[in-house]
Amino acid sequence: MQSKMEESIRSKMEELRLLSDREISIQHQKVSSAMTSFRKSMQSVTLVAEETSKNQVQLGKLKAHLREVEDDLVKALAVKNRKEAKRMATIDSISATKARVEELKRRVQDQRDRKDEYATIISQQSHALTTLEEKSNQETKHKEDLEDAILWYNRVLGFRIEGGHGVKFIFTNINLKNPNEEYSFTIRHANDIYTLLDCDPYLDDTKELINELNQTNGLFKFVRVMRGKFQAAATAGFLPQPTSLRPDSSANSISAPVSSISTDSKSESLSKQNELQDQYEEIDRPPKKFNHGRAGKPAIVSPGSASSLRRSPRFKVKK
Repeated sequence: MQSKMEESIRSKMEELRLLSDREISIQHQKVSSAMTSFRKSMQSVTLVAEETSKNQVQLGKLKAHLREVEDDLVKALAVKNRKEAKRMATIDSISATKARVEELKRRVQDQRDRKDEYATIISQQSHALTTLEEKSNQETKHKEDLEDAILWYNRVLGFRIEGGHGVKFIFTNINLKNPNEEYSFTIRHANDIYTLLDCDPYLDDTKELINELNQTNGLFKFVRVMRGKFQAAATAGFLPQPTSLRPDSSANSISAPVSSISTDSKSESLSKQNELQDQYEEIDRPPKKFNHGRAGKPAIVSPGSASSLRRSPRFKVKK
């Protein structure tokens, strides 16, 4: 019985040994296969490591080359920037030069226009100067004729005007028996009213004449009428005797139209004497020819105002 048990144990042990042998064989094969695979992996890793090392060396070279390229690029960009800046500066300079050229062209054209304008002005001024010279020569000749006319009127008609407190009209050559005898009257114009200050010789109807003068402002007609009355008085035998007018006669006057003649002061009276004397030709006219063919309108003033007679446009001398 015991032997059966032993055989049974032996057979089990044998089976276990066989199983163990097969398992060992299988494991041995697996280990061999794993070792082979590991060796292959190691070889592959070694190859990869070698390749990686080579790649690292090559990468270092590429990095160095890249740095060189970057340096060259930076230099190229710097050169490009300098050239671009220079180009922009050149463009700006060209633009400024063009603008300057256009400005100079405009100035040249403006100078040409001004030159033409100045030439025209100079031509006009030259023509005007020539005209003024001719006019000056004519006025010089006219002045000489006026002086001759003044002398003639002083000598023939004996009419002159004196300024002062009013305007004094003086006549000679009234009395044929005594041509040098002076007949005169003095009027004053203030506040648009004419006032007779003095009359030599005294005339009775001057009051009505003054009223008419204030109504019509016809001063030159008044002077002409007064001369006629002086002639009538001389014919009647009334001789000049300075006599001031009565106060009531001088105050009997009415408002007259505004006159261009002011007798408020001596300066104003003298400035208007020329116009009064220019109109005096209505009183009496001289012969058509006198003093070598020259004639003029009656305008006799004091020596101080004789040179100013030529300013009146109505005082002309006929040749």
